[in-house]
Order: sequence, then structure tokens, then C-alpha cells
Amino acid sequence: MGTDLLRLNSMSRPLTIAVLQARARPSREENLAAAVRQIEEAAAAGAGLVCTQELFGSAYFCQSENHDRFALAEPVPGPTTEALGAAARRLGLVVVASVFERRAAGIYHNTAAVLDADGALVGTYRKMHIPDDPLYYEKFYFTPGDLGFRGFSTQAGRLGVLVCWDQWFPEAARLTALAGAKILCYPTAIGWHPAEKAEWGERQLDAWRTMQRSHAIANGVFVAVPNRVGVERNPDDPSSAGIEFWGHSFIAAPDGRILAEAGASEETVLTATIDLDEVERTRQHWPFLRDRRIDAYGDLTRRMRD
Repeated sequence: MGTDLLRLNSMSRPLTIAVLQARARPSREENLAAAVRQIEEAAAAGAGLVCTQELFGSAYFCQSENHDRFALAEPVPGPTTEALGAAARRLGLVVVASVFERRAAGIYHNTAAVLDADGALVGTYRKMHIPDDPLYYEKFYFTPGDLGFRGFSTQAGRLGVLVCWDQWFPEAARLTALAGAKILCYPTAIGWHPAEKAEWGERQLDAWRTMQRSHAIANGVFVAVPNRVGVERNPDDPSSAGIEFWGHSFIAAPDGRILAEAGASEETVLTATIDLDEVERTRQHWPFLRDRRIDAYGDLTRRMRD
């Protein structure tokens, strides 16, 4: 009995994760077709879980405030989730897909849909933290999420999704891990203002990478981060410098190791094979969840402690 238990505890549960790094195409149809091709490439590499970049169905339209852009939104479930659900079912893998969701007239969300390996919609996550910065005018378009921080049980294991600006908030990662997630997927659209790149570019990129690695360490989870690549100009001001999306999609382990990382400019299907049991082993050695002082954290619900 003891030997059998020891053998059981030493067994690994391998899973290949793929994150899709791509440039924006001119139309929804072209972007969707490109995503399906990348998902097929991921399946050929043995992936059981694939995650798209943020708002992969179009160019990043939040560089300006334009009511015409609401026409890009669609319901969930809808055309994108149906197409990617069919691909998930055909290829036998789980897909996390970032969608501009039209919930109702005047209510739109930056949403991630989790599609299981049978094509079924397991659930959705709506981006909770909405930025408002130069060329990232997301508050104009997106209603803050109201579904909370969630874990989803899939054939690839239990995972959670957070979207781009969410990745800077340790509370979001912690609550998603507490919901049972062993993998955090972060669909992302982040880049440089070209005029700032020379002075600030490397430290911005390093801060972004470091922040998400810290979520992996603090929570004992895997982190998978797909980002866009390419220069995208403000569609309402084609002469503008736009945003240079910096790529560098990566997958990190529960101890913060980067298992795989893409470059700054190329389209790629980035994969890493992980052992889900590493979550258990890491948390045994680094018992941060055990030692949390939940009796002392009430002030986290206040904006500031005066």
C-alpha cells in the first residue's frame, strides 16, 4: 500500500500549453482564419491547451474613442466561439479565446471564453481592471467585469483567465488561484509608444515579465501569456506612430522559471510541456497559501489605509 501510494505521488501529468503570438490582419475573417491555423499548428505539436492574444479578432481599436468600433463586438456564444469551439472539438484541445463581447445595447465587455476539448463553452471571464491611458482608451469601450475571479475545470486541468491590465494586480492572481486554478492564462495586448521605447522600453518589458513571474511564484501556478506583435497605427489617425506591440509571449513555471519565450516581432506558436503535479510539489515546499494571515487582510478592501 505504501509503495503504491509513493508511486502514485511520483507520477507526472504532462500537458503541452501553446500561446499564440500574431499580427493583426485587416478583417475579422482573416484574423479568425489565422487563429485557427495557429491552433492547428499547436495541435500538431501536441498541445492540450491553447490561448489566444487579447482581442485577436481585430486590430487593437482602443487607440481612439470612436463609436463605430462597437460594430466589432459580438455575443458570447457567437461566431468566434462557435468557430473556435469547432476547432477545439475537431482537434481535441482546450481553447481560451479573447473576444469583444456585446452583452446588450450599450454594455460591452473584454471577455475570455473557455472552450473545452469537446467544443463546449465551459464559461467566460470578463476583464475586471479596465485601463485608461494614452492609446489605451479601454474605459470608453468596456464595462468592468462582473463575474469575479474564476476557476474553470477543463480536460486540460483547472485553469483561470485574467486579461492584460489584470496582470498587474496581485489580488486578481491570488483570488483566481484560490478558485482552484493551476494555470493562469493572460491574453494580452501590450506594447511601446515608439517615442518612449529607447528610454523606457527595456524596463517596461522587464517589469511586465517580472510581475507575472511573481504571480506564478506567489501562488504556485503556471502562467501562460500570449501577446500581439507588430506596429498598429491609430485607425483614426494613420499618420500616428501608433503602438509597437512587443511580443515576448511566455510560459512560466510555479517557481518563476521561464519555460519558453517568444521574440519581439515574429508570429509564433509558443509551446511548453508542463507537469501539473509541479503545482502540488511547489506549494508543499513554498507554502505561501498555508501561511496567509486571512484574519489580518481586511484593509485590502479599502482604497487606502489612512
